[in-house]
Amino acid sequence: MTLAYLPEPAYLIDMADGTIKQINPATGTQVWTVPGRGNRPLTEPSTRARPLSDTDWNHGCAFCSARYLETPPEKARIVADPWRLVERVQPEALFDTLAQFRVVPNLFEIVSYDYWNKNYGYHLDEEFVAHKREYLSTMAGKRHVLALQSAKLRAAGKTPDEITQLGEETIIDQASGFFGGGHDVVIARRHWVDGATDCSQLAGSGTLTRDEHEQYILLTLWAMRRLYESNRYVRYVAAFQNWLKPAGSSFDHLHKQLVALDEHGANTDQVLPRLRDNPNFFNECEVNYATYRNLLIAENDSALAFAGFGHRYPTIEIYSKSAEVRPWMQTDAEIRDMSDMIHAIHAASGPTIPSNEEWHHTPVDIDTRMPWRVNIKWRVSTVAGFEGDTKIYINTISPYRVRCMLVDRLMELREEGSVADMRVGEECAGTPNPLKYNPALW
Repeated sequence: MTLAYLPEPAYLIDMADGTIKQINPATGTQVWTVPGRGNRPLTEPSTRARPLSDTDWNHGCAFCSARYLETPPEKARIVADPWRLVERVQPEALFDTLAQFRVVPNLFEIVSYDYWNKNYGYHLDEEFVAHKREYLSTMAGKRHVLALQSAKLRAAGKTPDEITQLGEETIIDQASGFFGGGHDVVIARRHWVDGATDCSQLAGSGTLTRDEHEQYILLTLWAMRRLYESNRYVRYVAAFQNWLKPAGSSFDHLHKQLVALDEHGANTDQVLPRLRDNPNFFNECEVNYATYRNLLIAENDSALAFAGFGHRYPTIEIYSKSAEVRPWMQTDAEIRDMSDMIHAIHAASGPTIPSNEEWHHTPVDIDTRMPWRVNIKWRVSTVAGFEGDTKIYINTISPYRVRCMLVDRLMELREEGSVADMRVGEECAGTPNPLKYNPALW
């Protein structure tokens, strides 16, 4: 019997008029790039940038370094000279050192402590109970917790009289999420770049040094691991970064968020059947396909980046080549390579483009391996009626243009020494099956 030849799926189709039709291999999302729609500038120049005052540098928002007491009790911070992790700083010592990066609970959680407590019977373990007791043992700690929990209650609609009637003991009891909750924020020190003269010169991921960005990534991985280890009911920890208000950020201050979930999320659930049918899916349908279509942007020993296809927004996909699928368990060199790649893409994109940085990794409870991968999405267009009606999304910038824009800029940044030395554009090896998450490739 002769088997019929099955050609590879056409995830990218170039139409005669210049329209590019795309299908996302993992989700099936249909995207078109239409000629002329992407001719607008990515960002508009700021025309209302006010000069910075002397106090703006560390008072710009609630995440700034003079306003530590406006965020919940700190879980950990990174300090410099030398780089080191300091855990559970007491309120009296918050200003004794300057945090380059810090982990704090989100004041307004997406998935709250009450969610885990009431649905699963989750309680603070001994370590977190001890931290809470220690923090509240001083007047400064007690005032801090009472002030922030009262602010949460006011935001929920409670009047000052109603809050007073609850009593301090009840208010403090409701603040358990500050010590063992499942939604953390990783905050960078700078609001503006060093030497900024006006409020338009914001400090983004790409304005950090390579060493700073690596510490930012390491602290995020530390927080991710802690969320998994502290709650047995967590199945997945979502990690993401919203940069600038059009991308969903409350503050124009660099930070990442981590949210513990009792589900995998739709993206993982969509890709799992494809991955079980073809364990080499991420090589064959993502990286290899991008390589054959000349979409590779950059590569180093342990990571690579390419212009993604089938995304609602212009997207750069960054993959770890490591055989270790738990990102916090990768080697120092592998984490450094991923950090360098993420940093370089942000630097080449520039700090004025609103973006989402989305992390994906293997959930702790599944039998299928997925590589650690990070999508950086430029939020430069708005989903409108056509998309809602047809579920065909208009992405104004084609993958080919994204690739060309970033390759050119990365060449310049590499020459300046602003990003790590890496292979760019045609220098990339383009070797098939570079991702080693699939045991069959070992």
